[in-house]
Amino acid sequence: MFALTFLGTSASVPSAERNHPALLIEAAGQRMLVDCGEGTQRQLLRSGAGFRRLDRILLTHAHLDHVLGIPGLFSTLRLRQGAEVMTVHGGPATLETVVQMLAGLWGAGRAPLPVEFAALAQGQVIDAGDFTIDCFPVRHRDTDSLGFVFQSPARRHLQSDRLAALGVPDGPLRGELAQGRPIVIDGGTIDPEDVLGPPSGGKKLVVIGDLETTEGLSNYVADADLLVIEATFLDRDAPTARNYGHLTAAEAASFAAANGVRQLVLTHMSGRYEDAEILAEAARIFPNTRIAVDFDHIVV
Repeated sequence: MFALTFLGTSASVPSAERNHPALLIEAAGQRMLVDCGEGTQRQLLRSGAGFRRLDRILLTHAHLDHVLGIPGLFSTLRLRQGAEVMTVHGGPATLETVVQMLAGLWGAGRAPLPVEFAALAQGQVIDAGDFTIDCFPVRHRDTDSLGFVFQSPARRHLQSDRLAALGVPDGPLRGELAQGRPIVIDGGTIDPEDVLGPPSGGKKLVVIGDLETTEGLSNYVADADLLVIEATFLDRDAPTARNYGHLTAAEAASFAAANGVRQLVLTHMSGRYEDAEILAEAARIFPNTRIAVDFDHIVV
């Protein structure tokens, strides 16, 4: 299960209702940010999420509307949490921007709290046991932009009717079967395949920041339970979208529809449009679409 709290859903210019981009993701007791726009620390407080157990930031790219909240957040975390290590993940050029930003405030190699920088390109970010995070490159102007895939594994559960029929008592023997090991009862062997049901419960969440094209990304988003992606422009302004390296709502919806996505959430909203306009354009192509607003909470 993944729980998402949208802390900022604006494009590069914030509004009174929308803060700069940031998304809090909670999974298996861990809490992490995807991007950290200016004002993210206040958005964490306003959302009720707070700062507890926050020790990882995944950066989609280094444009300032996605990273400028890091210095303030670090300062506050130092005051609130002590010396816990913060890990920042991103492309090499993205991390260099953050390193230089921190050095400009506190000096080379210094920050208000211990920081580890983990450079990414493509592949697995972490395997936390209950879930994994992978990253993949996306095209957005001159940046080393990344998208992220969060997945929890499907699991097979013991079927109570089969256990009863085969005379397997409550206790350690059932635990052995659940772990995939055969057991012996009254001289007969019971194989896990005899009592385990089909795989169920696995979830896939894909989060993509700014991007100018969806070409080549189908393998990463295929069959996602939820896709979070930008829709900065409407189709009538597609040439402008190309110039600035962004998608239209129609393009995002077509991408979701073509790849078996179950739900689409659009973010990085521009103040030049009404939400209803954006939703109408996307929903004509992909009906299960919603527009993210600050402090939305979605569970996958």
